[in-house]
Amino acid sequence: MKYPKKVRMVEVGPRDGLQNEPGSVPAEVKVALIDRLADAGLPVVEAGSFVSPKWVPQMADTAEVMARIRRQPGVSYPVLVPNMKGLEAAIAAKATEVAGFAAATEAFSKRNTNCTIAESMQRQSEVCKAALAAGLRVRGYISVVLGCPYEGEVQPAAVAAVSQRLYDMGCYEISLGDTIGTGTPAKAQRMMEAVAKKIPVDRLAGHFHDTYGQALANILAVMEMGVATFDSSVAGLGGCPYAKGATGNVASEDVLYMLGGLGIDTGVDMGKLLDAAEYICAQLKRPTVSRAGRALAAKREKAAA
Repeated sequence: MKYPKKVRMVEVGPRDGLQNEPGSVPAEVKVALIDRLADAGLPVVEAGSFVSPKWVPQMADTAEVMARIRRQPGVSYPVLVPNMKGLEAAIAAKATEVAGFAAATEAFSKRNTNCTIAESMQRQSEVCKAALAAGLRVRGYISVVLGCPYEGEVQPAAVAAVSQRLYDMGCYEISLGDTIGTGTPAKAQRMMEAVAKKIPVDRLAGHFHDTYGQALANILAVMEMGVATFDSSVAGLGGCPYAKGATGNVASEDVLYMLGGLGIDTGVDMGKLLDAAEYICAQLKRPTVSRAGRALAAKREKAAA
């Protein structure tokens, strides 16, 4: 198989991973986690989101977090923005990159953002135009690309249509999210093939949840097609409030271990990534869900004994 020589890992744990935590996570913990992840060599660390605290209270302190992180040269710290108000807050917080989001199905769009896909596109168009005018980079997220909790199967053509609209707005990259983790390698390839007919493959990213244990297989499947950017979450943190029972994103440690085994360069230091995972798991008082993380941590403990 021909895989990319280098893969860009986008760390989404501090935002996507923590946003649904039931207990409040202090700003200082988020800052320490973000700094640790950047120290590990991750080129992109999603730092938070400027959404209504009413809907996502965990992200209410994003402005404080952005003010306190130790910004490293060459590392991007994007924030999620749903509307113009969110963009204004992001600009005030000196964000250099923002992410907008949409859904591949009408039902999920209405449940998640309380608007239709068309309305969501209009909103994102305004945000994207203003963000680009302000000199910010814009990334686009699309949810439920391989299965919807309300509509079931999702047609690749529907994903391609939404992807093209976001790309035409000026999003430099489109992250395709298997929000409820029902995708399999063949489905992932069919979806990616449809989207790649509309958008250059080097502008596409995979965002796979591991609900059915298929995330790593899906990553391999689309890497065969040339995709070289993947979202992942330290310690496998996260879930989706609109998809009951859905687990978090694929764990960053598992992705890094697999890529390392393939000889693919990421620039990420596994030891420092394990330190970041250990830190946040201690703060949340629960073990990592990363299999590679557990095994490597145990090996490290044994070597130190």
